[in-house]
Amino acid sequence: MKTLSGMQKKILIDVERLKYPKSGIANVCVSLIKGLDEKESDFDYTFYGPKKNIPGTKKSFNIIDWKFWQKKFSINTKPFSLIHTTHQLSEYFHTVMNGQKKVVTLHDLNFLHDNSSEKKVNKSKKLVQNNIGNADAIVCISEFVKDDFLKNKGLFKLKSNVKIEVIYNGLIFPETTGFSSRNTYSFIGKKYILNIGVLFPKKNQEVLLDLISKNDRDLVLITSSAKSAYKEKFLEKIRKLGLEERVHILENVDNNEKYFLLEHCESYCHPSLAEGFGIPPVEAMYFGKPVFLSKLTSLPEIGGDLAFYFDNFSAEHMQQVYASGMQLYGSGKDEYALKLKARAIKFGYLEMAAAYEKLYSELLN
Repeated sequence: MKTLSGMQKKILIDVERLKYPKSGIANVCVSLIKGLDEKESDFDYTFYGPKKNIPGTKKSFNIIDWKFWQKKFSINTKPFSLIHTTHQLSEYFHTVMNGQKKVVTLHDLNFLHDNSSEKKVNKSKKLVQNNIGNADAIVCISEFVKDDFLKNKGLFKLKSNVKIEVIYNGLIFPETTGFSSRNTYSFIGKKYILNIGVLFPKKNQEVLLDLISKNDRDLVLITSSAKSAYKEKFLEKIRKLGLEERVHILENVDNNEKYFLLEHCESYCHPSLAEGFGIPPVEAMYFGKPVFLSKLTSLPEIGGDLAFYFDNFSAEHMQQVYASGMQLYGSGKDEYALKLKARAIKFGYLEMAAAYEKLYSELLN
């Protein structure tokens, strides 16, 4: 990388979403910080976010501590030559100064597709416009997101020479194996299907109840503690199908516990209707577990030809896909697991950090 001088070296990265440390975007922010920490670089990075949730680093990065009032009284960005907003609905850094460059990461345009009210659509559209309207580069987290954005580009006013490219989210994978748990779970030792994600209509977890009604597996869901109408509907369906003994909902699970549950599951199922990327299937692949996905949105990019896919969500079809997938996986388990892990590693944090640094360098040269 060409050495940059003076002000050119200073880059501000908005990691304000670390306010919600268990969220997917927060995980991506942590991965980016770790990746930039482990790379040699000519850039001088400053992170804007809640100091208590920004991970410790070997390098002495600058940190601007997030405060709630900064929406109204913004911080001084004059020293920075580039600002990177890490999600398209950020409420910060909507203005840039002459000569400053701006990068925005676009995770999805779900509000256009999830039957949101007109009021919510207009509010979200305005916020996305405030972020991407003056961006020099818009980074999409998958080819699916890029295609969706290009189809809907006419809804936004953009700079004429804006770069639009794909950089996949990068994950930090555990360096060890053999995780243990202080909890005693009734399903350990049984064959269970795992799903990770907030209980929400677009995540479509209810179809997994139909799947296990056709086999003898337990279903374990790692989710957040948010109450919702969908959760109530989900619990009612469990009762209706008589699956109370075989469905286990675990809330606010930490990473070590999650890795323990990934290590012991038979498989990972993700029948989501809408994903900008899809972090949990990648984590499952890293552990060499067979993954069963919907064919929708970004998921075929993640699973490639190693995942098994549901063409529809009827109980009979899902069970047929599940049984044949497990048979194929079981016929060469060790080799298949190694291939899955190798695919997962392509979505690593160092790869993501290198791609972002390359983009920063291109914009500043």
